[in-house]
Amino acid sequence: MPEFPAEPNIAADADAVVLVGGKGTRLRPLTLSAPKPMLPTAGVPFLTHLLSRIRAAGMRHVVLGTSYRAEVFAEYFGDGSQLGLELEYVVETEPLDTAGAIRNVADRLRGERAVVFNGDILSGTDPAALLHAHRDAAADVTLHLVKVADPSRFGSVPTDAAGRVTAFLEKTPNPPTDQINAGCYVFSRDVVDAIPAGRPVSVERETFPGLLESGARLHGFVDSSYWLDVGTPAAYLQGSADLVRGIAPTPALPGEPGERLVLDGASVSSEAIVDGGSSVGVSAVIEAGARVSGSVVFDGARVEPGAVVTDSVVGRNARVGAGSVLRGVVLGDDVVVGAGCELLDGARVWPGVAIPDGGIRFSTDV
Repeated sequence: MPEFPAEPNIAADADAVVLVGGKGTRLRPLTLSAPKPMLPTAGVPFLTHLLSRIRAAGMRHVVLGTSYRAEVFAEYFGDGSQLGLELEYVVETEPLDTAGAIRNVADRLRGERAVVFNGDILSGTDPAALLHAHRDAAADVTLHLVKVADPSRFGSVPTDAAGRVTAFLEKTPNPPTDQINAGCYVFSRDVVDAIPAGRPVSVERETFPGLLESGARLHGFVDSSYWLDVGTPAAYLQGSADLVRGIAPTPALPGEPGERLVLDGASVSSEAIVDGGSSVGVSAVIEAGARVSGSVVFDGARVEPGAVVTDSVVGRNARVGAGSVLRGVVLGDDVVVGAGCELLDGARVWPGVAIPDGGIRFSTDV
């Protein structure tokens, strides 16, 4: 039988671009001390999960488009060799929006295709499958689209029977499709080079509509993989818990999937309950009688006896006093919540604040 040459590794020949320049204001106070993609998520910085997926897909060269606290990324990931990647960093000195940020890294691209990832999206889609769809459709840009139960919360992206994108629609109470833009794209190199340089450019409002108008082929890659925008505290907690429990796929989980993840050096009393996909950071302490559920406890934090922490974030070196209750709360780094406090849904405590014993309550129970 005749021998045919093996198909080249399409992922290995593509660049990955990860946009991580946002300030993460919806996640404050957590993002006062770290960029959103660097927040501890299921035991490692959130970005580690994405970079590991990129590596698993066969991609090697990754360009990070940074801005806010740009130095933190290079300090942690270095040249990327520990992840089997080659990382480069491009700093955005002024906000350039999505397409402008992509154009800003154009001189670092090496191949004819670039896969662009939004650095705060947790997704299970396969970048290699996205690349194959892009090539097979002879597309100029391929968009990852996901189907959601309530598309009225997002802009929708209809496609025809061949998968060609036909429009980009703003939020509407009755969208014509349940497909939404999932924030991951394949760009052919000439499209990247055609984006105006040196000014803010939006992919949704300028680049994509302009390409459609010019007759370019925009292809929609629709799948039903896991997808979550982790831009709010509730979504961040859900994403971390889903990773811990194995609902969201990742090659980077530092342990086996289960109801909890306790990092080496943490101390959890045998008389404490930690569940709901909670993660407990290095040197953190969960004392007897405490319950932590669906929460993220950062390195060095302490949850004292009888305290209840549910669907909450406990910042680095923060302390939750004995018998206190946190539900739907975010504590910044070095916060002290005294004994017998009660903080409920939506409370955010800025770094270094100390609340005295019984200082805040939402009920008269003692």
